[in-house]
Amino acid sequence: MDGLLREYLPILVFLGIAIGLGLVLIVIPALLAPYRPDPEKTSAYECGFNAFDDARMKFDVRFYLVSILFIIFDLEVAFLFPWAVAFKDVGLFGFWSMMVFLAVLTIGFAYEWKKGALEWE
Repeated sequence: MDGLLREYLPILVFLGIAIGLGLVLIVIPALLAPYRPDPEKTSAYECGFNAFDDARMKFDVRFYLVSILFIIFDLEVAFLFPWAVAFKDVGLFGFWSMMVFLAVLTIGFAYEWKKGALEWE
């Protein structure tokens, strides 16, 4: 049992250092940073423009299309990096699986492009 606890000691030390550093990085700026608010700094700012109407107003569907496209291609990159790192080990099946995955995403991208989701008027 004593040997098992010694194996976890580096993890506990790392967690202690991470928590301590995180607290230091939160507390020191709060103590040392100047606090000089002005109306421009404290105004509501969202989506690239100042708030001008009710919060329950309808948004243009293009905001949602851009966010969905971002999520799709962000996931593509998230799956591509581990695949590229383990490329030698995945074999031929892993290669063709990724090619099918990329083909589906490319077809989706071409569809969105054809529908004009990437055009911002």
